[in-house]
Parts: sequence; structure tokens; C-alpha cells
Amino acid sequence: MKAFVYVVHVGGGWSAQMTIAPEVDRLFWMEEGLAEAVRLVDSRYGGMRNKDKAPNEAVEMRLKGERAEEGWLWEEALPLGDAIRCVELWECGAGSGVLRGSSGAGSGGGPLASLAACVEQARREAGAPMQGPSPQAAGDASLRARRWARAAADAGGSSPGTARAAARAREALAAAAQQAAAALQGRALLRSEAHALQGGAAADMGGALQLAQLLGWLRLAGAVAAEHGRRRRECRCRRCGSGEAHMHRTPCAACGRMCAYCSACLTMGRSRECELLVLGMPAPLLEADGSIPADLHKWQLSPAQAAATESALQFIEAPTLPYQPHQNKEFLLWAVTGAGKTEMIFPLVESVLSRGGRALIATPRRDVVIELDPRIRRAFPQARVVTLYGGSEQRWEAGDITLATTHQLMRFHQAFDLVIIDELDAFPYHGDPILHYAADKSRAPHAPKLLLSATPPTELQRRVKSGQLPHARVPVRYHRHPLPVPVLLRTPSVAKLLQTRKIPRALLAALSHSLNRGAQLFIFVQRISQVEPMAKLLSVLLKQSAVEGTSSQDPDRADKVSRFRKSDIRVLVTTTILERGVTIPRSDVYILDADGRLFDEASLVQMAGRAGRSGDDPNGFVYFCGRERTGAQAAAVSQIRGMNRIARKRGYLLPEEQANSWRWSKLFKRSN
Repeated sequence: MKAFVYVVHVGGGWSAQMTIAPEVDRLFWMEEGLAEAVRLVDSRYGGMRNKDKAPNEAVEMRLKGERAEEGWLWEEALPLGDAIRCVELWECGAGSGVLRGSSGAGSGGGPLASLAACVEQARREAGAPMQGPSPQAAGDASLRARRWARAAADAGGSSPGTARAAARAREALAAAAQQAAAALQGRALLRSEAHALQGGAAADMGGALQLAQLLGWLRLAGAVAAEHGRRRRECRCRRCGSGEAHMHRTPCAACGRMCAYCSACLTMGRSRECELLVLGMPAPLLEADGSIPADLHKWQLSPAQAAATESALQFIEAPTLPYQPHQNKEFLLWAVTGAGKTEMIFPLVESVLSRGGRALIATPRRDVVIELDPRIRRAFPQARVVTLYGGSEQRWEAGDITLATTHQLMRFHQAFDLVIIDELDAFPYHGDPILHYAADKSRAPHAPKLLLSATPPTELQRRVKSGQLPHARVPVRYHRHPLPVPVLLRTPSVAKLLQTRKIPRALLAALSHSLNRGAQLFIFVQRISQVEPMAKLLSVLLKQSAVEGTSSQDPDRADKVSRFRKSDIRVLVTTTILERGVTIPRSDVYILDADGRLFDEASLVQMAGRAGRSGDDPNGFVYFCGRERTGAQAAAVSQIRGMNRIARKRGYLLPEEQANSWRWSKLFKRSN
């Protein structure tokens, strides 16, 4: 994409602008109509002015009635990145050897010479030679620019019919700019996506976006551009935040040079140096009412859920302090597996909606988003709910509540008044700085971010212990029974079991006991290649035909999981692909090779969390099977026992479970 740069004289000074409007002859007409357009929009459409992101000083002067007297347009279309850099150079004074208040053209000084110097400097930084002789070297920069003057325009006059037509055209453009700004609020979209969002509503989309930017309603930027204060060739993607490590440069037919594009977010559309990124206005500041709803019981929360939810409500409804660091608006809801985290966020979403805000619930996994959709719609029947994932039909819709995979957050910019990240420790969100960047970019400057996890990453746990991260713990499940504490069974490796075709007597007895009590069995192994052989071995040794194996490479995985939920499958051998999201009312868990390096503390806790989730069978069994006890196993057991201890201390367990939990804890200590 290419753009034009120009400078305009108003209020005794010169200002540089960049335009993407395809009809260059209308450029200064748009400038003249600024004051009229903003009055029209404010009166007819309720106003779109954003006090936090006001236009630049020269535009502000024109909005107050000062008239632009003259201007210079650089007639050569420049690559978008060069045009944006020209404006930056003008604003910081780089490449300019003249006073901004001076007038005139030519190589001796004046605004045109400064503009020519900025163009040449931008090209030099981009590594592209000037096309043709340098204007300054040629002795007259006016050969490459066109001058506009009010005096000459006023002298020509205009007929009443022409004036009325111009007024109608300005009114249509102002309405299109208002419509585009409203639709793009909180968005970060490439040019093609912005056009798709509008659905062709404005014939002159370029002019509408340009006018909206001049009025301060949105911002136009290069999708890939140099970071502030860095060399031009050190680019960063403004959509996903990736740096030079993810930049690739290829010959570009659009700008005619070697153009950088970002490979990190390529699946979301090509973000490149000559592509336009449209950034909408942020969400307006929400008023904090400071009151905690008294009837949390309407959401039927348990005592532990209610206490944690009340703490989170106090946090998100607290007034935002001036200059408060963005990262300090984070709150961790540390809830055990099966605690009912979804139900706990309902009052938080209700609080934001009641104040006129928008809420985002994001999770790394598409299947979780799809599963949440009907639950959110039932809880908030009056709210507009938008669900976003790859292939979603609601891609361009705006809602009061947005459910999305974390990848979809790249298309938002300061849009939401509450951002909730569920399963933050899950793949692919955990350890991916791009998705963390997208999550932070999607929340408004004042908005809190709520983090949900049963197994927070080590860094978050460290911040909790040091008091740097506000948090609330939910140490017990909704049915108020203690978490099953894993038991260590010493067994050979899975490879050895498959080689000998035998299972130790203690493990075989435990498996038989689980089947005899009517439980379904999760059998976790580390490697995909071990799934099917182990399933066949267990089928023979347990004399069970309802034994299956599945993994991420199994095309029938969805069908097998469905059959497992229906109890058609009694024993399911799997990998960590099923450590989350699958709830079986009566189940026991066996983790083979639990001492392997692929099973860390978080994965062990998550797998153990498949047992005891139902109130009808809260005391399921969990077995860590391996040759030795590792630090990960000890940490997982310590975390589970710690949660039970907190639940018992705070009185969250059912009365009959208080003593049972204490006796089980003592028994576990003796056995280990």
C-alpha cells in the first residue's frame, strides 16, 4: 500500500500529515471540512470525540475555527512505512534545517525543503534509493510537490449549486467516518479486514478512515514498523508484538521494494511493512460503583466460591488510580480442578455489564470456547454474546460478552473493560509471548485482567507468595469434599511392561478394584506410540473388551471421548491431551511413568483432577505409577494436600469430611 504526505500551515505553524485517501485532489477539501464535519457528527450522531486521544495541535486549531491558509502535497506516492516515517521525522525535527513557522519553498529553506528532507531521510533509512534525482540536489523541491493556497481558492468562487453539493458530500463523508469509527472501536485490523467489517457500507472507505483519523477517532499505522528509538530496519509487528526474529523480507508487488512481513501471526493474515493497521478508540472509562452485590447466592455459589468471587469483585470495582501501571490490574483466581470457575466469573461479568462495559472471556482451546457458549447465553439471556474462533460466523460482530480463543485477541485493541483468561497455564497460551501480548493489548487502559488456573505457572506463584499479585484461592470443589490425594505405586516403566507383557500384582489389583467398584479408568502414558499397545495389553490382562486408546493423532478421538462419557468405554489409555476438559462422574486415574520428565507438577495435578469431580463419587482414586518418586510428584502431592489443609482450616469442607480429610492426610504421611 502507498500513501501521500503533505504539510499544512495553520495558526502560525506547519503540521505534517499522511493520507491514504485515493482522490488526492480532495485532500485539502477534507482539511477545510474538519470543523464543519465534527459539528455535524457531534449534533447528529451523539459525538465521537475522544478526550484521551485528541487530534494533534494543528487539527485542534482547525476544529476551533482557525483556517488553513496554504499547504504542500508531495505528489509522489510513498510506501506506507515511508509516509508514516516522514510524519514522525517532521514531528521530531529530524532532517529539517528550517523553522516550522517560516513560509515559502525552494532549496533555500521553508516547509517544502523540510518535507523533501524528511522524504529523503525516510527512504535512506528504509534502504531504498531516491527514485530520480534528489529534489534538493536538483535545486527546487517544488518539482516534486504541489502547492495549495486559500487565497487562490477563494478568488475562484463557487456557485450556490456547487456549494450545496460540496456540503452534501462533506456530510456523507462525515457520516461514513463516524460509522467507521464506531464499528472499529476497540479493534486492530488490517485494511482488508476493516473493509470487510464495514461490508462495503462506505464507497469512499479510504476517505472515511482518513477523516476519522484527522478527527482523532482512530489511528492509522503501519502493520509492521520500526520501534520508537530504534533503527528503521529493526521492525516489530504492531499486531502481535513480534520483533526482528520473526521478520522476513521479500520483493513486494504492492510497494515495489523488499518488504518485511511477520511470520509469527501469518495465519491471521499477512501483516507487512506496507500494510495499513487500523487502531480504533479504546473503551471509555467505566465508573466504579464500589458496591458488592449482596445476593451472590442467586448464582448458587458454595462458601468457598462466594468468598473468592467477593474478593475478585472488590478488585475489579475498585477505582482506577491515575498513572496506575497496567500490569498491576491483574488478579489471580487460583481454584482447584472441578471448583466451578465458570460459575464464579458470572457475578464479575454481571458487574461490568451493569456499568455499561464489555467483558471478554478467552481460553487457549477452541473446544472450551464452544462448550462455554451455551452456558454464557443461559446465564445472560439479555446480553449480546459473540463467540470467536477459527471459522466463526460471528467474526465481525460486536457483543457485550465476547468468548474467544486467545489467538483472536490479536484483532482487538483496548476494547474490553474486563479480560478473563481461563486455563492460562494450558497450551498454547502458556509460554507464548505473542498471546500474552495480545491479551494485554485487548484490554482498555483502565481494565482489570482476571487470571484463572488450577495450576498457575511458577512465576505467578512466586508473585503470589511475594504479595505482588492479588489473588483468591478456592481450595475445595463445589461439592465440598477434599481432593483425592495421589498414592505412589512402584512399577517398572511402560516400555518394560510392554516388553514383558506383564503388570505388577499391586497395579493389577488396584485396576481390578477400580473396575469392581464401577469406576471408569483414565490411564495416562507419556508417549503416543505407547497408547495402542498399552490398550491392547490391558484389554487382555483385565479381560475387558471396553478398552480403547486415543491421542492427538487419533482421527477418532472425538468419537472415543464421547463414548467414554457415555460409559461405553470403561478404560481409556491416553496422553496429556485429555488432562483437561473431560469430566467423568465416577472415575479413577492411573498415571504410568509418573516419574518421567514429560510430566511436570502442573500436568500431574491436572491429570489427578480427573478423579473425584462428582458429588456422587467425590473420593476417587489417583495413582502415581513409576520406579521412583520425583520432585514433580512431591510438589503435586504437596499442592493437593495444601489445598485440602486450607479448605479444612477455613471450614469449607462438609462437617463429616473434616475428620476424614485429617485421617487421610495422616495415612498418606505414613505410607510415604
